[in-house]
Amino acid sequence: MSGFCKVHFLDYFEKKVEDTISRFGLLDKDDRVCVAVSGGKDSVVLLYLLNKFGYDVSALAIDEGIEGYRSETLDFLRVFCSSYGVPLVIKSFKDETGRDLDDMPSHGSMCNACGTFRRFMLNKYSQGFDKVATGHNLDDEAQAVLMNLFKAQLDLFDRQGPITRESDGFTRKIKPLYYLREKEILAFAFLKGFDVPFVECPFARLSFRSKVRDFINSAEVINPGVKDNIISTFLDLKISNDSPVVTGTCEVCSFPSEGNICRACRLKETF
Repeated sequence: MSGFCKVHFLDYFEKKVEDTISRFGLLDKDDRVCVAVSGGKDSVVLLYLLNKFGYDVSALAIDEGIEGYRSETLDFLRVFCSSYGVPLVIKSFKDETGRDLDDMPSHGSMCNACGTFRRFMLNKYSQGFDKVATGHNLDDEAQAVLMNLFKAQLDLFDRQGPITRESDGFTRKIKPLYYLREKEILAFAFLKGFDVPFVECPFARLSFRSKVRDFINSAEVINPGVKDNIISTFLDLKISNDSPVVTGTCEVCSFPSEGNICRACRLKETF
């Protein structure tokens, strides 16, 4: 990122996103794209660029119901989407499950419950779209690779990468910011004048991801390029497989599931 003036950095950034889309075939021009937005810098920059590139985009935000956190980013999203003429839909945990995240039993980690319902709702409310675009960046993806490795969840490797495979009942997920670092996205948002709220989830500091993030950042200081190496090695070793990710169907909600009842519905039963 060093050595760029403002104009050349913005040009570099946009071309890198376009190159990622082209390299992995993430989007066709006639795709209807649901952009998962939180109101943070990553998803806001992604929404801005896909809209600028001329894709048919709509924004979907999930309100987890975390007091003193999500309301600020949702207020920002309403203004941002309105200013660019992008439709915005907001769905809440409470409407879906009857409870805000703050009121849910943690079962060891609030992040587990949050991730489960966010993924379920993102897939549910993106039905009818061709792709779901998320703002995951190189830092996020390097963390995810190590997290799954540390937890011996190697089966999840098949679901990672810039684009998920086609599977009945799932909207394909794409990550156009896959090769961009978090600090680059922060710089882009700043240079574009996006007044993005910089607030962190109060549960984030307790998560396993935060510990892995700190570990990788420390390694990057000692040996620059660690994050790039993790991602490039992962993609080199990733085995291509065209079989569906999930073949079963949940008996309760009818969405794809590895068992008779999906994880989201199992969690609801504990309320």
